[in-house]
Amino acid sequence: MKTDNAHWRSFDRQHIWRPYAPLPGNADAWLVRHAEGVELTLDDGRALIDGMASWWSVIHGYNHPRLNQAISDQLEAFAHVMFGGLTHQPAIQLAQRLIDIAPAPLDRVFFADSGSVAVEVAMKMAIQHHAALGQPEKQRFLTVRRGYHGDTCGAMSVCDPENGMHRLFHKALPQQFFAPAPALGASDDDADIAAFADLLERHHRQIAAVIIEPIVQGAGGMRIYRPAYLSAVADLCQTHNVLLIADEIATGFGRTGALFACEHASVTPDILCLGKALTGGYLSLAAVLTHREIAETVSASEAGALMHGPTFMANPLACAVANASIDLLLAQDWREKVGNIEKQLIAELEPCRQLPTVRDVRCKGAIGVVEMKSPKDIEGLQPRFVELGVWIRPFSNLVYIMPPYIIETEQITRLTSAIHQVLSEKA
Repeated sequence: MKTDNAHWRSFDRQHIWRPYAPLPGNADAWLVRHAEGVELTLDDGRALIDGMASWWSVIHGYNHPRLNQAISDQLEAFAHVMFGGLTHQPAIQLAQRLIDIAPAPLDRVFFADSGSVAVEVAMKMAIQHHAALGQPEKQRFLTVRRGYHGDTCGAMSVCDPENGMHRLFHKALPQQFFAPAPALGASDDDADIAAFADLLERHHRQIAAVIIEPIVQGAGGMRIYRPAYLSAVADLCQTHNVLLIADEIATGFGRTGALFACEHASVTPDILCLGKALTGGYLSLAAVLTHREIAETVSASEAGALMHGPTFMANPLACAVANASIDLLLAQDWREKVGNIEKQLIAELEPCRQLPTVRDVRCKGAIGVVEMKSPKDIEGLQPRFVELGVWIRPFSNLVYIMPPYIIETEQITRLTSAIHQVLSEKA
């Protein structure tokens, strides 16, 4: 069996592209044999505590019996039907659940394939909305630097063009407006919002919407900023007839300590993008929520419809497990769980700040980040974390964790201790 597994790992390395990686790969990927709770079991029997929740999504842990049952029950009925002209109960129920928990008045739902596609849909929705109102010149978007919104072309155009992952494609993409990144932490310096306001004032006639990750910027730098900045952005959008798109694909469903990160600033966006944890990490699904005015305006446009229609839109298996995941989340005291994770991460990651290679330590909800002064070799750090029995995937100069909400205190300590130990060794 071990020989077979070695063969498949070698085949994987030679023939299958990994995320943001060369081909052939620089190293074999670790082969997972089983996943349960917060542990990944490798083919050699080693168990790793997962600090990544499979990139934000597995909030209830792996192999959860209620989520498994939801998919099994739906599979016995049917796995998929086209959503054009047909509907099904899982999609209807999921739309109702999302409307119930989203900030009012968001009550119109478009189901998409993934987070990146949700961003594409939101951008198209904003452009169509303004075109229907006789403002076809409003075709561009304003965002902030250090943001990340996905890897498809429209989404890439609103990712940071210099410090992000998509510099190679910058000239091929629509050219958007970029304000300075919001200041980290609780800064009372308003220079960042002043620069944002200036850009919006000068270009609002061309801008269909502002798109922003509320409170926590994800893959663009794992940056946490003050709610007052988001409040000011929302006010400026209203003043200048510009829609506000909140990209909560990473932050939605409790990750920051609020059900949606917008709640930290008491802001309701015009368009809300959700994904990742929507299905508890089981299947790819995203949702775009908006309110009646935008939906009716788009529907009354020259096109007569929102011009988007994924083949696997509202897949019944994905909708069924999303319903079960939301029910599971709301049935427990998730706020207390996430709050306790935050307290422990703050206390146990703070000693990393004293290491000579560390620039900053920051935490929000079930997110812990150690920022290094310079990028580190992932291929060098990753095996050491595995040796210590944890799964942590560093990126550039960031070592970060966002564990499943069901994680136990001693398991968090295993993660934070491993981070301090490995970074101490690399100091």
